[in-house]
Amino acid sequence: MFIDFEGIDGSGKTTLSNLLAGRLKKLGYRVAHAREGGELRSSTARRVRELTRDARLLEMSTRAEFFLNLARDAQQLEEVVAPALSRGEVCITDRYLYSQLALSGGGRGLPLAELRPACELASQGLWPDLVILVDVDPDLARLRKRLGKAQSDRSAESDSRKGLAGAGLAVRTREAFLALAREDPRRWLILENNDVPLRVLEQRLVDAVVARLEGRDTPVQRIVPSPIAPPPPGPVRVEQVEEHFFQTLDAVELREPALALWLLDGLPGLAAHQRRLDFVERFPSLTARGLQGLDDDAAWSLREVLAPLAPLQVASGLTGLMSPRAAMMRERLYVHAPAEVLQGLKADDSPQAWALRERGMRDGRLAAVLLGLAGMDSEESWVVREAGMSRGLHAEVARSLGGLSDARAEALREVLLPHDRLAVLRGTLGLDTPVARGLREALADKALKLVLRSLTGLSSRESWALRERSAHKTKEALDSVDGMSDPRAWKLRVAHANRWPATVLSSLRGLPLEPETRLLMERILETHATRLPVLRNAYSVIATAATLDARGWVSRPGRPAVEPPSQQMEV
Repeated sequence: MFIDFEGIDGSGKTTLSNLLAGRLKKLGYRVAHAREGGELRSSTARRVRELTRDARLLEMSTRAEFFLNLARDAQQLEEVVAPALSRGEVCITDRYLYSQLALSGGGRGLPLAELRPACELASQGLWPDLVILVDVDPDLARLRKRLGKAQSDRSAESDSRKGLAGAGLAVRTREAFLALAREDPRRWLILENNDVPLRVLEQRLVDAVVARLEGRDTPVQRIVPSPIAPPPPGPVRVEQVEEHFFQTLDAVELREPALALWLLDGLPGLAAHQRRLDFVERFPSLTARGLQGLDDDAAWSLREVLAPLAPLQVASGLTGLMSPRAAMMRERLYVHAPAEVLQGLKADDSPQAWALRERGMRDGRLAAVLLGLAGMDSEESWVVREAGMSRGLHAEVARSLGGLSDARAEALREVLLPHDRLAVLRGTLGLDTPVARGLREALADKALKLVLRSLTGLSSRESWALRERSAHKTKEALDSVDGMSDPRAWKLRVAHANRWPATVLSSLRGLPLEPETRLLMERILETHATRLPVLRNAYSVIATAATLDARGWVSRPGRPAVEPPSQQMEV
C-alpha cells in the first residue's frame, strides 16, 4: 500500500507520518518511509531539494521550480517508493506529486491543465492508494514553525524560496490541497491538526489507516477530533477577549505547552507575566525569548532570574531597550552571549554601547558588531563598515545601514547590490530612497514578503500603491501598516479583515482603543474568535493599549505607534 502525506509547511505531516510508520511497524507491518526522520532517503533527491529551497536563487522561475520538484519526486519514486512497493511493503511518503500541483498551481498560479500531464509522466502511473491531508489553520502553522525555529535556535529571519513569497502562498496552497481532495474523496483522508493533542490525532490516524490495510472501507473523508475547549457561545466582545484568550491558553497548555508559552511572546501586563512564571522551570529559554521589548519591572525581575539559565535568549530580548538597566544587563551577559549582546545594540549611540562594540572588535566579532550598527551614522560606525567590506562581510554591512538614508549610505548600498540584494533590501526598512525603491520594483515578484515588510511605517504614494496591489496576495501588506493610524491604513484593514484577520488585528497594536479600533476588532471577532492566532492578537492589542495608556503615550497619525518598534509575533 502506498500512503502519501500532504499539507502546508508547519501542518505536522512530517511528525504524523513518522508516528504512523512507527506504529505500523509495531503492529507487524513491513514499512518503508521515504522521508524517515524528516530526511529524504535518496541523496540525489536531497540535493535537488536544496536547490528549490535556496533563497539566493532569486531568478529561478516558477516553471523551473516545478520541474525541479518533479525531478525530486521522480527520483524518490525510482529509488525508494517503487522498490518498497515491489517488496510488498507499506510505503509512506511525506509529499508527492500532489504537492507540485498544489504549490505550482494553487500557490504560484500556473495552469493546472499544463501541470497534470507532467506529473503523470513523472509518476509512471503510480499514485498513492491513500492520501492523508493534514489540514491546519495557516496562521497556526506559521506559529508552530516559528516556535520550532526558536527551540532549535535557528534565525527567525532565514527564509526559503517559498518563504520569500509571503504567507499568502501557504493559504493558496492549502486551498488547492482541499480542492484536490474534493476531486477524489475516496483516495483522500483529511486530518485536522488545530486544537487536539498529538496522541489523539495519532490514534485516529492509525485506526483509519489500519482499516484501509485490512480492507475495511471507511466512508469518512474528514477526521475532526473534538476540541478540548468548546468555542465561545456567541460573538466575543472586546471586554471578553482577555477571559477567552486565557481560557484558550489553558487548553493549549494541556496539549502543546511550549506553544502556550510562545503565545505570550511580547505580551505586556500582569496577567501575561503571571503565566510566564509557570513556565520558567520547564522552558527557561523560551520564557526569556518572550520578554522581547518588555521594559516593565516584572520583565526585568524575570530577566534577573533567567540570565544564568538562558543568557543568549535574555541578551537577544534586550534589542531596542536602551535604559541603564539594559546597559548593565548587557555588560553582565557579554561573556556568555557576546554575539547576541552586540547584535542588540541597534540605534544605541551611548558610550556604554560603543565600549561593548570596541570590546567585540577586539574579540574578533566584527560580524556581530555590524549587525548591531543599524541607525548609527557616526564616523566610528563607518570605520567599522569599511572593515566589514574589506573582509567580505557584505550581508552584515548591508544590514548595518538600516535606518540610514543619506548619500553615503546609498552609495554603499549600490556597491553591495551585486553581492546580496536580499540583505540590502532588509536594510531599507521604512526608507524611501532611490535604492530602496529600485529594489522593491525589481524584487516584488521574487521576494514579495521582504519587499512589503520594508515598507513598514512608510506613507509614500508608491508604498500605498504597492500595499493595495499586493494585499489580496499576502498578509505582509498589512504587516507594513503596524501601528499606523493613516486613513489609508484603515481602509486597507477594513478591506482585508476577512482574508487576513489575525494580521489586521496585529497591525492595530499600539493604537488607542478608540471606537474605530474597537469596531474593527469586534467585526473580526464575530467571525473568527475560535481561531487561536486571532484571539491572541486581539488580546495583544488590548494589553498594549492599556500599557501605553498608563504611560500617557498617544499614537500619532502616519507613524508607527510603538517607538522603538518591538518585535511583534508574526502570525
